[in-house]
Amino acid sequence: MRCVFCGSLDSKVLDSRPADDGYAIRRRRECIECKKRFTTYEKIEQMPLVVVKKNGERDLFDREKLVKGLLKACEKTNVSYDTIETIVAEIERDLLSGTEKEISSQLIGEKVMDALQSVDPVAYVRFASVYREFKDVETFMNEIETLLKNTKNDSINSRSI
Repeated sequence: MRCVFCGSLDSKVLDSRPADDGYAIRRRRECIECKKRFTTYEKIEQMPLVVVKKNGERDLFDREKLVKGLLKACEKTNVSYDTIETIVAEIERDLLSGTEKEISSQLIGEKVMDALQSVDPVAYVRFASVYREFKDVETFMNEIETLLKNTKNDSINSRSI
């Protein structure tokens, strides 16, 4: 592994441990030449996922695009960056564990909305308004009413358990 500081190809591994819930290995290394330390990660090379958009176009799955969409939806809420990373990691892991290598953008959007609904209702409505392309206030209000009804049903069901 090339040293990020001096470019030397000689380094030694000081520590290895699982990362990303066991889907990667984190290695702490020390350069033999300059003695500086740096971290590397090993991941299993996966077949790329292809996202099929509503218009039929196909793009490679872009994790960062998903993070950016969630960050926008969660702006000015109490949802932490770690929570967003967890949501994205779970969605990505779920998609990669399946047998399909072409995934519809609708499936990804539904997974995001399912996750956001339980995390933050405001972020959920924000994401839903863009994802479902709300055209008017009535559609927006219908989504909020559905969310409120589901929230009430969930609280009633949790009390009866």
